[in-house]
Amino acid sequence: MRPGTGALVGFLTADAVSLTGTRVSQIAVPWLVLTTTGSASRTGVVAFAEMAPLVVAQVLGGPWIDRAGPRRVAVTFDVASGVAVGLVPLMYATGRLGFGLLVGLVALTGLLRGPSDVAHHAMVPSLVRHVGLPTERVTGLVGTIDRLGALVGAAVAGGVVAALGPADALLLNSASFVLCALVLAASTGRVVDRGTSTESPSSRTGGPSAYLREVRGGWDVLRADPILLGILVMVAVTNLLDQGYTAVMLPVWAHDSGNGPGAIGLLGACMGGAALVGSLIAVWRGDRLPRFRTYVIGYLVAGAPRWAALAFGLPLWAVAAVHVVAGFGAGFINPVLGAVQFERIPEDMMGRASAISLAASWSLMPLGGLLAGLTVGGVGLVAGLLVFGTCYLVATLAPALSPAWRAMDDRGSAEPAVDSSSPRPSSR
Repeated sequence: MRPGTGALVGFLTADAVSLTGTRVSQIAVPWLVLTTTGSASRTGVVAFAEMAPLVVAQVLGGPWIDRAGPRRVAVTFDVASGVAVGLVPLMYATGRLGFGLLVGLVALTGLLRGPSDVAHHAMVPSLVRHVGLPTERVTGLVGTIDRLGALVGAAVAGGVVAALGPADALLLNSASFVLCALVLAASTGRVVDRGTSTESPSSRTGGPSAYLREVRGGWDVLRADPILLGILVMVAVTNLLDQGYTAVMLPVWAHDSGNGPGAIGLLGACMGGAALVGSLIAVWRGDRLPRFRTYVIGYLVAGAPRWAALAFGLPLWAVAAVHVVAGFGAGFINPVLGAVQFERIPEDMMGRASAISLAASWSLMPLGGLLAGLTVGGVGLVAGLLVFGTCYLVATLAPALSPAWRAMDDRGSAEPAVDSSSPRPSSR
């Protein structure tokens, strides 16, 4: 067995557990709101309440992650997230879960998830160095686990929500956060166990202004590179649209069509299973695939067809088939994005740059559910699906219009994400 494999396996296992639980909440929370209020607009409000504090926490948590170490932050906030999520079914069971309290608990969960998500992301370069594998291989494995979590989580969530109700399903999400923290703490101590920031002691004690300068340092790394900046903008737009689809439009379609939460789980499993296959191929051949072409085609296949399938009223089997194709294309995207980012960002800046990158990519997601809820409430589901699907198609075609994006294929010779002593020029 290659040295360091145990730490990588532990990290991937923890991610699989956490992602499975997160997929459960992505079905359970919207379904809880829809079945208790019957309002697409309120469903959008709840989605906004989770994503807005999550993005803020991602932005502000970067320098702290570099100082404290990503492993310590990930473990601490995973445990705290488990407690916050567990309060939802507890309050529901005691009859105290009004809409306002639900919004508050969902917002608290988002606030705690933000630093955890960034910390998990920031651990990857150390794992790459520790295990001695190509960056594409490790990011491909991370992407594969993400897809596996989507497959298992969606399938489990659809059945659990249908059988037990959405509130009880959240108990599984709560347990998954705690289990993730335990596995991560036990398996990765020799890889990432201390801060990596090279900031001077004075900057660490310089108060809020110094801290904000460190936050800005992460942005400076990203904005100097047109490829990183372009990807960031594109992912932000598509994430907004995807959030509207997942948090509002898909649950409303399942509710109005009579297919129920089981259909949401089925479609998630179809897309997640096919994405798993795509990710495995990316692990196997990712370092030989042309990044630009793989990225563009993957996004085109994964995006707009899903909206069209629902808008045109296709039968469930046909909608499922579209999600299979979409999932296969989506499986290739994250390995490309991860490899591009981890090769270009110095490791001692990884917490800050990852925080800004994730937060900026997710910055429009709070609006996704809100806008989708307002759109469906205003013009109806079919028109809303067509509007969002058209916007997704335009966003995914944008890279094909700019020759600069083809620089994604330049793998270069230096990899600062795994050797911060040799940073590349400023150029996910």
